[in-house]
Amino acid sequence: MVLYEKREMFNGISVKVGILFSKFGLTPNQWTLLSLLPAIVAFYFLFQQQFLVAAGFFIVAGFLDFVDGSVARVTGRVSKFGGYLDTVVDRYIEFLVILGLFFVPAPAIMTIGYNVWILLYLFGAMMTTYVKAAAKEKELVEKEIKGGLLERAERIVLLFIAIIAAQFSLYYLAALVAVLAVATNLTALQRIMIARKNAKA
Repeated sequence: MVLYEKREMFNGISVKVGILFSKFGLTPNQWTLLSLLPAIVAFYFLFQQQFLVAAGFFIVAGFLDFVDGSVARVTGRVSKFGGYLDTVVDRYIEFLVILGLFFVPAPAIMTIGYNVWILLYLFGAMMTTYVKAAAKEKELVEKEIKGGLLERAERIVLLFIAIIAAQFSLYYLAALVAVLAVATNLTALQRIMIARKNAKA
């Protein structure tokens, strides 16, 4: 199946989801805010080290993030503020999950403490988003910067895998967090270089 056909299939699923969930009467922005609830529950279960349950609620949060956009498109309620709110809530959801992982007693990796890796990952995730927004704000580029080693989707998938892996070994969790820490910061640096290369002045 070619990429175009896969995209068409994905769009078809989005439309069906939008039609189904629009019947509940919630606005797209309300669906966006609702996605915070399973993220909070995921944080609780991460704190309790019940990783599979936490991963399940993390998936629910991600699905609701998909629902809001689908409902917006089907009901003709796509808006700039909706896109903005969606981006902001995405960051809160990721932070809640990272915060939950912070309390897990995972081992050090390469003599660096696990919590240091968590902080490096949090910083990298923040900077990946910030350098993109700052380049547009400072008018370095006309179009929003994309690309780099880890986009948000890949980052979230790796984070989900890390939570699942924690069920089997906290060492796996620590190793994947270290990978995320390095990859997110490299992505931020890549985007800085992209901004420099494409700077208008």
